[in-house]
Amino acid sequence: MAKQFMDINTNIYNEYESAKKKARNEQLRRRSEGEDGFLLSLDRIIKDKDIVAEVPLGIKSIPIKKIVGTYYYTRSRDFSSGFLPLKEQNTEFAEKWKSLCKSHLEEGIRDPIRVYEFMNKYYVMEGNKRVSVLKYFDGHSIEGDVTRLIPKKDETDKENKLYYEFLDFSNKTGIYDIWFKKRIFFRELLNYLEEYKPDPIQGRDKYEHFYKKFYIPFRVTYKEIGGDKLKITTGDAILEYIRIYGLSNEFKFKRKGRVEKLFEELLLAQDVSKVEIQTEPFEVFKGNMITSITNLVTSTKKINVAFLYEKNIDSSAWAYTHEKGRRFAQNILSDKINTCYFDNIPIDDNEAYEKIKEIAEKGFDIIFTTSQKNLRATLRAALKYEHIKFFCCSPVQAFRNMSTYFGRSHETMFLLGMIAGAMTRTNVIGCIEQYNRTATITGINAFALGVKSVNDSAKVNVIWTDDYENIDKKMKDIKQLGDIGADLVLKRGVTEGGMSGRNIALYPIECDEKSEYTYGEYLCTIKWDWGKFYEKVLRNITNGSWKGIFSTESKRVSFMWGIDSGIIDIKYHKSRINFHVGRTIKLVRQGMIDNQIHTFEGPIYDNKKVLRIGEKDYASYNKMLYMDWFVENVTGDIPKKY
Repeated sequence: MAKQFMDINTNIYNEYESAKKKARNEQLRRRSEGEDGFLLSLDRIIKDKDIVAEVPLGIKSIPIKKIVGTYYYTRSRDFSSGFLPLKEQNTEFAEKWKSLCKSHLEEGIRDPIRVYEFMNKYYVMEGNKRVSVLKYFDGHSIEGDVTRLIPKKDETDKENKLYYEFLDFSNKTGIYDIWFKKRIFFRELLNYLEEYKPDPIQGRDKYEHFYKKFYIPFRVTYKEIGGDKLKITTGDAILEYIRIYGLSNEFKFKRKGRVEKLFEELLLAQDVSKVEIQTEPFEVFKGNMITSITNLVTSTKKINVAFLYEKNIDSSAWAYTHEKGRRFAQNILSDKINTCYFDNIPIDDNEAYEKIKEIAEKGFDIIFTTSQKNLRATLRAALKYEHIKFFCCSPVQAFRNMSTYFGRSHETMFLLGMIAGAMTRTNVIGCIEQYNRTATITGINAFALGVKSVNDSAKVNVIWTDDYENIDKKMKDIKQLGDIGADLVLKRGVTEGGMSGRNIALYPIECDEKSEYTYGEYLCTIKWDWGKFYEKVLRNITNGSWKGIFSTESKRVSFMWGIDSGIIDIKYHKSRINFHVGRTIKLVRQGMIDNQIHTFEGPIYDNKKVLRIGEKDYASYNKMLYMDWFVENVTGDIPKKY
């Protein structure tokens, strides 16, 4: 018994020595980075903060990784920044730490600690050594009596605004440990939960049911497969899962396989270097036989290709541009492919997925979905039908199981902006757009930069809309622009040949016989020719080359072809555009083709006078796709609801 007692104490002694050594090394590393290397203290953090409320939350399970400090500055000197012990052996501090270490190894630490929660991080009031021991042994959680400190609301502070979104979410749902990187995600999840109808609910409210039956099982599986390796929160990950699969009762039966596939996508998504953005049309492979290298085809079988359109090709200009592309590819490659189309694909994720699944089971080798609204449904189908190659026409990054494609519309938007800047008489230009998180801001900024390149005095005034078809809203918007002196407006809704489209165009603002503002005939617009893209992609596949077209184990492929490829350009009637303006546009357009002129070349400042792109720098495609700021000659803000 005496020897066993000595062995336990020797082991505990060694554990403390190991923890202290890690603490010293951590402190040295922090000091080399300009920090003091000690633990954070809440009393120092909040001394200049205006705390408007203290809210007792009771006993809760607290993730160890979210405990980042202690309350008192004096106590913080005992620990490294990672909560490991700094005191020497044979001190009272060390003896208590070792006693807790022994308890943890023999029976576990059970007594709850007392903590303050501030800005979704936890600071220990009582129980610092318990947390330190659990930090050393990579513990997952500990029970704690939590008091929340709420800072005064500050609309100028992004972190503060994010925290208040969290408060609104937790007050509504009673869920306290879901966190996101972006505040809009709290509202997005809340919208999903508003529609959540679990069956059976078993006496719980739906928020508690979601937390215990959906979130906790997801978190367990996600952590088991390495979720901690990712730079996103578990909340970010589960929201991505819900975007793809929805909130359904089948989660408990299909969780593991789905989460594993999602993890692969998320792992690649955080590494920009693993996204191959193809900006130039590839060379057509000169093969003369169909190979089975991609498991798509055999030498005796044509490739079956399906094209899916959101709307009817007889009424939608966007659907018809893709239909022309399909016909072009089919005509040229008729001996190698069979193609067909399906229109009126729903935009609701679940309904769209069911329709895509129905089509996938008809025996197609390749499926193109041509609406960004079907992105998540397409990805879900791609994760299920791994033998089918999926493409989605969307300006977002590609996925391992699905390629994306789009045109570099920012190039054409810049040219439209040049025309607007040269033709405006009042230097007030309107822009009516519908917001989404990817290409909308990029397009407006490109347009405004085009305006600025020829007219430093002109401003672009942005009005947001949710419904292009609402006549009353259209009249209200044009009146608002006319009243501030706008004589041109960039908006969607080009109608040609009896077909409506969401393509964007530049219009003059005129007065009718009743002296009311109206839109004149459009001056210029963007035109698309998808046949060139479909023909090249499908020709390469039928000739036996898959390289650079589909995602590989280490790379994802996203196509972003520009004016040089022929799939996107601008269209205008010479009679509507000044000759000298038209000549300038041709020169700049050729400069883009020759890679001599770049849309987002610095220096570029935002409308808060912050330098966003340095002199002689260029915005990467990833930065372009997810801009959350306007350039300096744009008047307007991104709506708070987004």
